[in-house]
Amino acid sequence: MTLAPTLYDFQIALSHVDRSIDQPQLSFKVARHPSETMQRVWLRVLAFCWLWEERLMFGKGLGEPEEPDLECRDYTGLVTSWVRVGKADPLKIQRAVDQNPHAKVTVLFESPQRLESFLTEAREVKAARVAKAELAAVDATLLRALAGFESRRIKLSLTFVGDHAYAECEGESFDGPLTRGAP
Repeated sequence: MTLAPTLYDFQIALSHVDRSIDQPQLSFKVARHPSETMQRVWLRVLAFCWLWEERLMFGKGLGEPEEPDLECRDYTGLVTSWVRVGKADPLKIQRAVDQNPHAKVTVLFESPQRLESFLTEAREVKAARVAKAELAAVDATLLRALAGFESRRIKLSLTFVGDHAYAECEGESFDGPLTRGAP
């Protein structure tokens, strides 16, 4: 018998200062795969909010490892944004860049150390076209703090200013930088 995913209901007041985004009532549900950690769920949520745009949606997740964690399509069905979170294989990211020439390919890592490991691995396997992807890492301390909130209904205030994220959840405030990577 296969275990069913657990649904989490997020209600977020989102502000992205540099992109002039102010969404006081952003609501969405996230399905947590039975083998998925809460830290990875939060990484997907942070990626969704950081890259938010109309029509951005969650992918099939861990059930379909070749599919993006998030994607956005235009009205014709063309992929315009392809996003992976967590541990990523440089060759698969290079393939995503090749297969989606009209899309912005982004990878958001769970820590700057994981981002550096990815870049080292990309250089070793000569995956030069990962340079076309946007690479960033969330502050590991911020991600761990948010992963401590496991309620099925989560209200959150999230603000991005430059490459810094500020979060307020259940009366507690957290913040941390987003580290950019370049091969």
